Amino acid sequence: MPEGPSIVILREAVAALRLEGQKIHAVTGNSKIDQQALLGQTVLSFRSWGKHFLICFETFTLRIHFLLFGTYRINERKPSVRLSLQFAADELNFYACSIKLLDKPADEIYDWSGDIMADEWSAAKALKKLKALPQVLSCDALLDQDVFAGSGNIIKNEVLFRIRVHPLSPLGALPNAKLNEMVREVRNYAFEFLHWKKEFTLKKHWLAHTKKICPRCAIPFTKARTGKTDRRSFFCSNCQVLYAP
Repeated sequence: MPEGPSIVILREAVAALRLEGQKIHAVTGNSKIDQQALLGQTVLSFRSWGKHFLICFETFTLRIHFLLFGTYRINERKPSVRLSLQFAADELNFYACSIKLLDKPADEIYDWSGDIMADEWSAAKALKKLKALPQVLSCDALLDQDVFAGSGNIIKNEVLFRIRVHPLSPLGALPNAKLNEMVREVRNYAFEFLHWKKEFTLKKHWLAHTKKICPRCAIPFTKARTGKTDRRSFFCSNCQVLYAP
């Protein structure tokens, strides 16, 4: 599943085409949305919020969520396109993803301060949300899009390793310093993720995600599906502290 930094890369690639202010000339694909509603519409902007890629129009928003296996192509096609948007000289093609038409402008739908990649990101708001969820496990909190929009399983595993917190530690048991560290490192890691992804070196920098040996303790990592989200966690039972209530 693409995480926030990968959606930023898509947003930047589309921005380079300078499609803002252009009309959509043709719409095709197997998406069940009202495709005719897009035909002839002028794009105001392309934005991202967490794992959502947004194409913004004057009175509505097209939301694309790539789910687990979604992909896209710019100015090239492959079979089974979910939605193809064709402009005067360029086209955007989306595959195996969720497509929705939202009947409001994006600014009326999204809280940009909750997006870990946004200029409007608010660490204070994220910290307040964490403190309101004392029973929630750390592994679930880092995947909660209402707290950290754009954070995914890679960010979860790498941040918990960085801050030395066991994924099954409930938020209410963490010291305030650890909660602050969690909020800070989610954003820090997200921008490092973006940099490494652009370099095609992201996997080389993983310290915990999919790894077998802890680089700090030189002992095997534990691999388990954790929390209500039941996603894969990779953690060290020696240096990642299991905080108890």
